[in-house]
Amino acid sequence: MRLRESLGALGDRRFAWYFTARTVSTAGSVMVPVALAFAVLHVDSSAGALAQVLGVRTLALVVFLLVGGVVADRFSRIVVLQVSHVLTGLSQAVAATLIISGHATLTQLTVIEGINGAVSAFTMPAMMGIVPLVVERRRLQEANALLSFSRSGLGIVGPAVAGLLVVGVGPGWALAADAVTYAVAIIALAQVRLPSRAEEARGRRPSMLSELREGWGEFVSRQWLWVIVVAFGITNAIHVGVIGVIGPLVAKTTPAIGEAGWGLILSAEALGTVLMTLVMLQLRFRHPLRAGMIAASLICVPMAVLGLAPAMIPVAIGFFVAGAAVEIFGVGWSTALQEHVPIEVLSRVSSYDALGSFVAMPIGTFLYGWLATSIDLTDLLVISAVVYVVIALSALLSPSVRNLGRVVDEPDEPESSDPIEASLDRA
Repeated sequence: MRLRESLGALGDRRFAWYFTARTVSTAGSVMVPVALAFAVLHVDSSAGALAQVLGVRTLALVVFLLVGGVVADRFSRIVVLQVSHVLTGLSQAVAATLIISGHATLTQLTVIEGINGAVSAFTMPAMMGIVPLVVERRRLQEANALLSFSRSGLGIVGPAVAGLLVVGVGPGWALAADAVTYAVAIIALAQVRLPSRAEEARGRRPSMLSELREGWGEFVSRQWLWVIVVAFGITNAIHVGVIGVIGPLVAKTTPAIGEAGWGLILSAEALGTVLMTLVMLQLRFRHPLRAGMIAASLICVPMAVLGLAPAMIPVAIGFFVAGAAVEIFGVGWSTALQEHVPIEVLSRVSSYDALGSFVAMPIGTFLYGWLATSIDLTDLLVISAVVYVVIALSALLSPSVRNLGRVVDEPDEPESSDPIEASLDRA
């Protein structure tokens, strides 16, 4: 596939505006993980404090996810996104003000991140349901890859800039920039026009409970879907504990890395994602989940490296590999959902997906906060990496995962034009 064809999704005015909104809001958001982590560690320099803030955020996200899915399927997904952006922008502005003024406390940051987590429960299902409405079905993989490219491209610069801001003027300014970007994104979203839901307006809407049951029925009827979700329910708990809690702690206590170095390391992860996005724009995986789960197993690499060789270059290389792996899985997963799940229930199904994938993350966050004080960090990181890869690859034992294909009718392409896909298909 030529690059010009890969960019064809931007020819649709609706997707172009949506792409702009996502890009602008992401420009600020990519700085938040670094800024927030070291803002918390500045208030209370313990793994438990960071685990508390991240755990409450994830817990709030999990609690409201199913409601968010129903709301996104009932109402205009653009309006849901705009309201969510208003709330997130305001909460980040408050956090920035408290941190910059020096009045932030651990309790305040925990409450604010809890609010942000709850708001994200409405944002995520809405975003998943928008893409199929603003781009042709045959361009779904390209559209998802472009969105990922934007996010990852900014991710190269954002964490590094955040690290420098933390060292130079403090983490609050990165959160302030994030708040401003949400205001701009709201304006861009106003230009996106989605198809009307006339059929919903004519009839009486079922109860929220009925809609949740319908979404659950769609979710459990697809083995490939719930198998992947179960696998990521466990691996995400490991990932958030290692990368969210242990990673910043190792960086802060390792002179060769430090706060600024941790930002550069996260930028290396984004660089890996960007370069893989360029590959994904040129390829079409016939079995996206097969390729995705093989790639996902490589997310364990930075975990092992953090334990065995906690130095700047090895850790950055590990994160680069993980970034490329995340891109392959992420694009394949989004495309599979959007092609195989009916649009009228897509937000609800994606909320069950997110719920299953995230439900154990608060446990992982709090657990790793405790384990960090009880187990040697090297042993903890290596064991975590081994468990991660075993669980990721075990999902491929399901034929529905290995063999799920694309549903788009496209012209046949020569086998030799896609050597990577050909090798994965033979795996």
